[in-house]
Amino acid sequence: MRTPNKLSDIQIRNAKPKDKNYKLSDGGGLFLLITKAGGKLWRYKYRFEGREKLLSLGGYPDIGLKEARESHHEARKLLASGIDPCEHRKAQKQSAALRSANSFEVIAREWFSRYSQNWAVSHSKTVTRRLEKDIFPWMGDRPISEITAPELLTVIRQVEERGALETAHRELNICGQVFRYAIATGRAERDPSGDLRGALPPVKSKHLAAITDPKRVGELMRMIYGYEGSLIVKCALKLAPLVFVRPGELRQALWQDFDWDKKEWRFTVTKTHTEHIVPLSRQSVSILKEIQYLTGRGEFVFPSGRTPLRPMSNNAILAALRSLGIPKSEMSGHGFRAMARTLLDEELKVRPDLVEHQLAHAVKDPLGRAYNRTQFLEERHQMMQQWADYLDKLRTDV
Repeated sequence: MRTPNKLSDIQIRNAKPKDKNYKLSDGGGLFLLITKAGGKLWRYKYRFEGREKLLSLGGYPDIGLKEARESHHEARKLLASGIDPCEHRKAQKQSAALRSANSFEVIAREWFSRYSQNWAVSHSKTVTRRLEKDIFPWMGDRPISEITAPELLTVIRQVEERGALETAHRELNICGQVFRYAIATGRAERDPSGDLRGALPPVKSKHLAAITDPKRVGELMRMIYGYEGSLIVKCALKLAPLVFVRPGELRQALWQDFDWDKKEWRFTVTKTHTEHIVPLSRQSVSILKEIQYLTGRGEFVFPSGRTPLRPMSNNAILAALRSLGIPKSEMSGHGFRAMARTLLDEELKVRPDLVEHQLAHAVKDPLGRAYNRTQFLEERHQMMQQWADYLDKLRTDV
């Protein structure tokens, strides 16, 4: 016969502490423990495999009489099925902790911490912002092994629907890297982002503006040499077409990376995390020597105008081009790379693989193996000098 309930809400509210802890029984092993300090704690006393055990069900008033009886009822059902309620509680806590430790956000932040050390600060901030704004609020607390392709697509489509298609593609790629990291570390079995190929509309490529007509390139070089702004910006402008590296690599150039004996600039490409060598022409060395007396004691070749502890602004060269009357529709910061690629091929007839090497693009041999950074270095030295001489010729042929 079922033991009748003995407690009421009034009894519980009016229960006062005494000199010793005491119990108010509700039957079936459920009781309220009144402590000397005034605490009111629900407990369930039961026996399992001959041993007396005690299960905590929370404290009053956070857990009322009705909730305590419901928890007690569930614990008794477990006991009737041969399951120890205390061990069941412990297993649930361990499972919850494991799920939390293997959530998408936890693993994504671990991935970021491991791989972002060699990233540019601006790229690190962009990745963090995208994850925190668009991904974590929707699936950050989900166990990474349980996230499905449709669930991921729903999150990514929210980005697409606000008109940020390119960002949606980039964020899908970021998620894919996180999933693959989880697979490598044994916390997921597959990458659902791979199932979403073709799920987003393709991004229409935007060709960065570049001057590639030889006559106009000559005019551009004359305008650059006539620039009347700061010496730092002028030297950066003059060097940009000669070395045709990415704009961020130029403005963040460090003096320690230049080998004057070998006439080479060696640095790590942020985009690919690979080492790169830029052979320096006589003209490049001359420009660097010109600026060295001004900034050579610092870390950056082209420091910020505000503080030598930071590199030049990423808008400095663009602003200089605009001040020269060159519109953004005609020339961009990346335009020097397209200019070199086009003219080295079409005008100077340089082997395409040498140009691709110098652009720090991935170049593979006939067997599909990637060439290393020192491949064809002597030929690249010759090419860079040939290119510098060609630019001088265009500039002076009036």
